[in-house]
Amino acid sequence: MQTLQNLNDLLDIKEAGPYISLYQPTHRQHPENKQDPILFRNLVKQIEESLSARYSKDSIIKALAPFEDLAADTDFWNHTSDGIGVFGAEGFFRVMPIHRPTTQLAIVADSFHIKPLLRIFQSADRFQVLCLSRQTARLFEGNRDGLNEVPLAAGVPSTASEIIGDDLPEPVSRMRTTGSTASLSGRTDDMRYSHGSKADVIDKQTERFFREVDRAFIANHSKQSGLPLILAALPEHHALFREVSHNSQLLDEGVDINPDALKQDELRTLSWKIMEPLYIRRLAGLVDEFNAARNAQQASADLSDVAVAAVAGRVRVLLLEAGRQIPGRIDLNTGAVQFDKQEDPKVDDMLDDLGEQVLRTGGEVIMVPTERMPDASGLAAIFRY
Repeated sequence: MQTLQNLNDLLDIKEAGPYISLYQPTHRQHPENKQDPILFRNLVKQIEESLSARYSKDSIIKALAPFEDLAADTDFWNHTSDGIGVFGAEGFFRVMPIHRPTTQLAIVADSFHIKPLLRIFQSADRFQVLCLSRQTARLFEGNRDGLNEVPLAAGVPSTASEIIGDDLPEPVSRMRTTGSTASLSGRTDDMRYSHGSKADVIDKQTERFFREVDRAFIANHSKQSGLPLILAALPEHHALFREVSHNSQLLDEGVDINPDALKQDELRTLSWKIMEPLYIRRLAGLVDEFNAARNAQQASADLSDVAVAAVAGRVRVLLLEAGRQIPGRIDLNTGAVQFDKQEDPKVDDMLDDLGEQVLRTGGEVIMVPTERMPDASGLAAIFRY
């Protein structure tokens, strides 16, 4: 699955423009996926038309060469997921799989268009799910729209055998008994569990596995992501894991079903029922914080004011309306804004540009549904000072 590093890579690109951003839905199965390269070529054609307003034919051919190569890559189109993001600049070309449906979009501008990725990485509805059993641990990450498995980081055990080995518990002691029908000597050897049963040993091994999963998961996942964590496990495993866990991100409510018995979308549905009330409360809290800060002149929903604050590194939290675009340019030296038409190949979405700038200066960017935005302007910023 994509990581925040993918997003940071796009923000750090210093190559010369034009910057081409293409998003489209794709399909996992035949025959639906037969239409995907056709849509891709149509979007590339739109990009070509946009570029023709400002660039020479030779420059356009060079810029679109890797896109044309991708269009002809049959193997790629036979192994896609739910969507793709494709990004190109001089000396740079990157294809990102998107594991949920995305809206088709083709933009040429003086920076990459990242807002669809922000919807994935910077939404307040993101969460993680730890699927746990006696023998295995698996991690999923997503939001209300989709859930995808994430490889566990190095050092996080995915199987109990990594911690306790493959040995089965053995009887703890040998007990000798006599019997009237045993042998000529009247004695027989009988293997018994005396000081501990096989179940006791397995329980101790499970506790050890859970402790190690918790310790390594906190260090390698929860500290980095800061995301709420939902536990999916059998009820008895919930009790044991919660007894040993020190993860402050672990939610009190979990999925009390064997996760191996659930389809991925079923797991997403059950997890979102747990997460949705927390998501609504978090958005309401951010709106309340914005309104209080605006009353104290420490926040604004005015695009011009927010742009000046963003280039100065003053924006701590930026709420952006999902799906909204405001065509134009922002001067990254002064913060001055210039409204324009999206058809110009040097014009990007100013909300997208603001999000990029805030991320570069260490602020938080959160995509918010239209109905939950505190202002109709498409943005709301809380300042550091």
